[in-house]
Amino acid sequence: MIPIDSDADDAEVMVDINTTPLVDVLLVLLVMLIITIPIQLHSVNLEMPSTNVPPPVTEPQIVQLDITPTGEFTWNGETLSGREELEQHLRDAAALPDQPEIHLRPDARAKYEVVAGVLASSQRLGLQKIGLVGSEQFAR
Repeated sequence: MIPIDSDADDAEVMVDINTTPLVDVLLVLLVMLIITIPIQLHSVNLEMPSTNVPPPVTEPQIVQLDITPTGEFTWNGETLSGREELEQHLRDAAALPDQPEIHLRPDARAKYEVVAGVLASSQRLGLQKIGLVGSEQFAR
């Protein structure tokens, strides 16, 4: 009888690296990249002022509009009777050819609903120059 060599019957041992798991991981990463790229491309369009705008020839008129914690309004230090009188002042300011700058200064304890209502009314009536002043009091 001829001795049987068990090593001769076995197929040759493979020395190559199994790349199937590597390809699977790369495909998963590729799919994740394809899914997340459209999310990153959404942007908010802002109209930023250009750098070559000349300074205004006249100083703008500034109106201090304060909102108290109780929801009352003051227009340049004058206490207004209510929302209707405030809207009338805003209408008058919007009708001017050179609109004044409205500096809105709400108290830190004023309700957000009142402040948001003033901003919405200003936008609805066509005021272009309105800004929040003293917002550092809200940083905590």
